[in-house]
Amino acid sequence: MVKYDSTPLDQVFHALGDATRREMLRELASGDRTVSQLAEPFAMSLAAASKHVKVLENAGLIQREIRGRTHLCRLDPGPLARAKEWLGFYERFWTSRLDVLDQLLRDDARHTTAPSPTSKKGKSHE
Repeated sequence: MVKYDSTPLDQVFHALGDATRREMLRELASGDRTVSQLAEPFAMSLAAASKHVKVLENAGLIQREIRGRTHLCRLDPGPLARAKEWLGFYERFWTSRLDVLDQLLRDDARHTTAPSPTSKKGKSHE
C-alpha cells in the first residue's frame, strides 16, 4: 500500500472510496460493533476487516476502544459532516446550473411555436 501525506478530507474520501468500508460505516450508524461483527457480512478474515477498520480509524470516521481482546468500534460522524460541507459547494453549483438550464428551456418553449401539421395528399395512381 502506498503511503502519502494527505489532508483529513483526502483520508475521508479515500476511506469512503471502498464499498466494504461504506457498508461498515452504515452498520456503525445503528450502533457500536466489534471488528468481528463488522467482518461477518463480508465473510472476510479478522485481519482483512482490521485493515478496513484501520483506514476508517485513520480518517477519523470511527473510534476504536480495546476491551481485552475485543475491539469495539464506534462511528464518529464529524469527518462525514466536513465531507458533506465540501460536497455542498458542488451541490449548490449544479443546482444553480440546472436552474439556469430549466429557465432557458422554459423560455425557449414559450417562444417556439409548434409547427402546424400539414397533410400532404398523395396522388392516386389509377
